[in-house]
Amino acid sequence: MALSLGAYSPPLICKATAANSHSHRHVHDVAYIQRAVEIADKSAGFTSPHPNFGCVIATPSGDVAGEGYQYAQGTKPAEIQAVEAGGEHCRGATAYLNMEPGDCHGDHTAVSALVQAGIKRVVVGIRHPLQHLRGNSIRALRSQGLHVEVLGEDMQSKIVEEARKSCLLVNMPLIHRATSRVPFSVLKYAMTVDGKIAASSGHAAWISSKMSRNRVFELRGRSDAIIVGGNTVRRDNPRLTARHGGGHMPIRIVMTQTLDLPEEANLWDMSEVSTIVVTQRGARRSFQKLLASKGVEVVEFDILNPREVMEYFHDRGYLSILWECGGTLAASAISSGVIHKVFAFVAPKIIGGKYAPSPVGELGMVEMSQAVDLIDVCYEQVGPDMLISGFLQPIPDLTPIIPSEDETFAIDPTVTPYESSIIFFYKTWDPYGAFSNFSPHPIQMPDDNGNYATWPSVEHYYQANKFVGVNDPVARNCIERIKSAKSPEEAARMGRSIQRGQPALVRSDWDSVKIDVMYRALKCKFSIYPHLNSLLLSTAGSVLVEASPHDLFWGGGREGEGLNYLGRLLMQLRSEFLGESSTSSENTCLAL
Repeated sequence: MALSLGAYSPPLICKATAANSHSHRHVHDVAYIQRAVEIADKSAGFTSPHPNFGCVIATPSGDVAGEGYQYAQGTKPAEIQAVEAGGEHCRGATAYLNMEPGDCHGDHTAVSALVQAGIKRVVVGIRHPLQHLRGNSIRALRSQGLHVEVLGEDMQSKIVEEARKSCLLVNMPLIHRATSRVPFSVLKYAMTVDGKIAASSGHAAWISSKMSRNRVFELRGRSDAIIVGGNTVRRDNPRLTARHGGGHMPIRIVMTQTLDLPEEANLWDMSEVSTIVVTQRGARRSFQKLLASKGVEVVEFDILNPREVMEYFHDRGYLSILWECGGTLAASAISSGVIHKVFAFVAPKIIGGKYAPSPVGELGMVEMSQAVDLIDVCYEQVGPDMLISGFLQPIPDLTPIIPSEDETFAIDPTVTPYESSIIFFYKTWDPYGAFSNFSPHPIQMPDDNGNYATWPSVEHYYQANKFVGVNDPVARNCIERIKSAKSPEEAARMGRSIQRGQPALVRSDWDSVKIDVMYRALKCKFSIYPHLNSLLLSTAGSVLVEASPHDLFWGGGREGEGLNYLGRLLMQLRSEFLGESSTSSENTCLAL
């Protein structure tokens, strides 16, 4: 009888073992993917416009060999950091990525790092949402013999789906921005338990606790920009700084129809971070000049509404915006469909008041059945306050594809965006993003003494050169600080901030030499990286346009009014390289 039972038992036992093994592996895979998501989230607000990337490498025995995340735009990819940390332990290991690697700069560094390290298996949370990058790295890894599995495709279960959702959430700004054609927008407010954001007098300091206000600073630090209305500027005179001591400070945006704003305000202090005022075309021209004299950028709109403004900042490359406005503007933004998520800090206080303002103004709803229900609602105790958060719109999947750069950037309305004679480059979703001066390609440039120094990027070199040759120890210190900046974005922020706040430190001939400084740096970059040189030469016959809608010197401008000097320099270099190639070919033919 024992032999008989044994004859039937093995298939049942084997089946159960296989299922348990499969489930057990899923548990481990999910745990490592969740860890990749956790560390990827550390860079939120710093990597924009790039996604938040995290990588965890685990050995066959289950030990973590190495991990890493992309700190900021233009810094070392997460995969390379993890491989460097893991060393020889990477051989035969599994790499866990919250998102498929994106080859934004044409050098395949992330894929090459995993292959050369001896990684055997790769688990990917989600495919890359950018159309021209989606699936490329997965195919490249598989072609090199690595076993690649994607959550929701090659692996399916309830816990796998939860992990996949986490991967979507950590890059929600990029994914939501793609599907709605506007930046991912969060409405934040603090209110009393009876629904008031201020007393009838307008006094509002403070409704929420210090712990809640610290959380707001964190939300600001994760955003590209903070937007308020004119009423908030007049009533509260806010600073809207992140106050977290990091390299990233969100831009401050003021939205006002009439430009009825005070001449003196904390937001006009540009020493730490820039302010942009968006207004109706023609509003208070004299006040616009006053703001411009303070360094405040003013952008005019024919039709000023939240949808138009958000579409503009979408084109400008912003991924996430935090709305800290009053009820009138909040209602307009919700009605326009540009708000994706709400963070409501509810304080255990009652202020009362018939005319005390509420967080959201008139929406035109007359029945409770018309109320907007939040999705995926979360409740969190923050000190004495309750934080209620949720989405106003469903969390999008990756089925919608991010629009191509040709659809996104309309520089010249007289030119159809599908003409092959024009190539736009600007941000990470652009296939020619490596042309940017922010791309993470170190260059070696000579100093005044003929000694060569390595600069992390063209932007580092360009910003530092603003202060070269100035006989002042402060200027020399600025150069070293910029050179050691962790990312091109941080280097740009430092250089621009010092230039605005301490103009005496800027070299007197800067305006006349800055084009040459950029040219020399670009020439070095495209000379020492063969794949970049090939990419540039492949555009022969095409007009190159840096598609920044706000930079009228280096970029093409909002409506083609920009000087596009970066595009011009690249076309000049391309012509020079093609000339050298032609001369070289002719000499070879003559020699033969």
